[in-house]
Amino acid sequence: MELIKVSSNSVPGKVAGAIAGAVRGQGKAVVQGIGAGAVNQAVKAIAIARGFLAPQGVDLVCIPGFANTEIDGEERSAIRFTVKNG
Repeated sequence: MELIKVSSNSVPGKVAGAIAGAVRGQGKAVVQGIGAGAVNQAVKAIAIARGFLAPQGVDLVCIPGFANTEIDGEERSAIRFTVKNG
């Protein structure tokens, strides 16, 4: 399982390519963002990835959830999206 970390500065098209590649190769990808900007870019990337894969007959399913992670010794909440072929 590949964890794709997204920041508010991430380019959605590039993240979408990573998502599409992971879904093609491994059947699913996990996309994670911390903060509103990062989550916004992640959602855009998932929508774009769906457009990349739809012509190949792949319909993405996205399951959102929470995850706790540690950054610089501080525990933070992240939004984690499991993206897989539906």
